[in-house]
Amino acid sequence: MPGPDGAAAELRPVAIVTDKLDDDRSSIQPGDRVILIVEDDPRFASILLDLAHERGFKALVARQGQTVLALARQYRPDAITLDIQLPDTSGWAVPDASGWAVLDQLKHEPTTRHIPVHVISVEEEAERGLKLGAIGYTHKPADKEALAQAFTRMEDFLARKVKNLLVVEDDPAERDRIVELIGHGDVQITTAANGSDALAALKATRFDCLVLDLGLPDTTGFEVLEEIKKDPSLRALPIIVYTARQLTRERENRLKKDTESMIVKDVRSPERLLDEVTLFLHQVEADLPESKRTILEQVRKTDPLLAGKKVLIVDDDVRNIFSLTAVLERHRMQVLSAENGKDAIDLLKKTPDVEIVLMDVMMPEMDGYDAMRAIRKLPQFKSLPIISLTAKVMKGDHEKCIEAGASDYIPKPVNTEQLLSLLRVWLNR
Repeated sequence: MPGPDGAAAELRPVAIVTDKLDDDRSSIQPGDRVILIVEDDPRFASILLDLAHERGFKALVARQGQTVLALARQYRPDAITLDIQLPDTSGWAVPDASGWAVLDQLKHEPTTRHIPVHVISVEEEAERGLKLGAIGYTHKPADKEALAQAFTRMEDFLARKVKNLLVVEDDPAERDRIVELIGHGDVQITTAANGSDALAALKATRFDCLVLDLGLPDTTGFEVLEEIKKDPSLRALPIIVYTARQLTRERENRLKKDTESMIVKDVRSPERLLDEVTLFLHQVEADLPESKRTILEQVRKTDPLLAGKKVLIVDDDVRNIFSLTAVLERHRMQVLSAENGKDAIDLLKKTPDVEIVLMDVMMPEMDGYDAMRAIRKLPQFKSLPIISLTAKVMKGDHEKCIEAGASDYIPKPVNTEQLLSLLRVWLNR
């Protein structure tokens, strides 16, 4: 990205902004139970702080999403409570994706992805939070009883050092391979060879995650999912549908339809299976055997949520386009580019399958604001995710981006991790 002298600079992390409130960070000692409270409302943060103290936690408080990852890396808290609507560095609340991007970054960072995160938010999207790896969801406004239940859930999770996994697979050889791949000292694995045994096991034992094959001898995986859906106690159970076979369009559509109110992900390779299981079991990656850590490192070099997705970069500086393209193509995204707003609109009309746009704000001829307004006037692009790229940090400028039609924004110089998180959040809504 261009620096102050006009030269292209590398993509780099943004500076950490201090947003410290009165909390316990100066008195934390080895062995203390620590919780990170991410909340922009000082009154509500104070309530959570008092509740944390009542439960024997030392507490850190963060008011901006930008500081959360740094605090989590430094203090390695035992648990995190996360508000979704967080302010940016200028203090203006990002209306939608900020907290989701924070959760996404926490769960894509090897040193923090095992930390249990409980979402507390006015947004009613519990399934979305759980699919991203949260362990629980409390809707605001929340009374003290609901908050106490959230803390009880986190404490219960922390107290159970061994997590329970159910693997449902009828092929003995494949079942053994899955157990060998996932098995570790902190995982108790139960296996089932058919749907009846799987449902019986779910009634008898509390599981933290379920790996399910779709082809079973006595029923189908779809029918097992239907039975699970009927049981309210299993609503928050993460389910990983694992099948190495290519699903037909009809079966893919049925899977999406049957599981839209459930916490279900489908994976097609053993490496992706290991990645998802370690996420939902909240395993500490550093404690895994070296062979498994190597698998996880390799699998994250390309992100399946981004691979194959088509993105349009709009920027008048070809050096910026080159830098962003290099990052996105590493994740196998299909990248198109335009150097002004007018060309971007013409390109969108010719390429209606573009799935997301990165829009620079300051451009000659037609700037990003006018381009976004023009795009939003086209019916086929009313819901197209647009992330504006802006070097400005004034509150009014960010608000102007949203009013012009941006779905979200990211400041320059671009933080690569934050950009990838925003892309995942908006492409998988």
